[in-house]
Amino acid sequence: MDAVPDREAAPVTDWRLNGVRVVRGDELDTNTPQTPGMNRAAAITTARAGAEKLWAGTVVIHADAKTGAHHHGALESVIYVVSGRARMRWGERLEFMAEAGPGDFIYVPPYVPHQEINASTEEELSCVVVRSGQEPVVVNLDISDVEARPEEIDWVDDLHRRPAP
Repeated sequence: MDAVPDREAAPVTDWRLNGVRVVRGDELDTNTPQTPGMNRAAAITTARAGAEKLWAGTVVIHADAKTGAHHHGALESVIYVVSGRARMRWGERLEFMAEAGPGDFIYVPPYVPHQEINASTEEELSCVVVRSGQEPVVVNLDISDVEARPEEIDWVDDLHRRPAP
């Protein structure tokens, strides 16, 4: 296994102009599709950084607030909790729920109806979001029959699951 990629296979390019990009925190673009209850700001996009396959930005949800139900079409999303406590609800009637705190990652598969909730009544929930594409897909949903008592899911992947006794 080669530790260094094959330089012959890489296209010849001007790395100074086509290399690493830094988008400063005060340069985020809030002109993105929004969902009620949250503020999205884009950082890594085609226009800002030349990204072709990823979108990244931030999300802030105020204390004791929740978003409207929505999904992101065929895109996969990863949410990293920077600060605060995230309560995620998902499903046809938002009948499932899990919580995440600082340092936790949340994966949202394509087309999954979901809702982000700030579980704290006192502090903001601040997250970084990365999506698998550039399309600004946000499909806001009108889910009126919301499950009053969601089933709490404590998901454990196959690598960390304890064997049955």
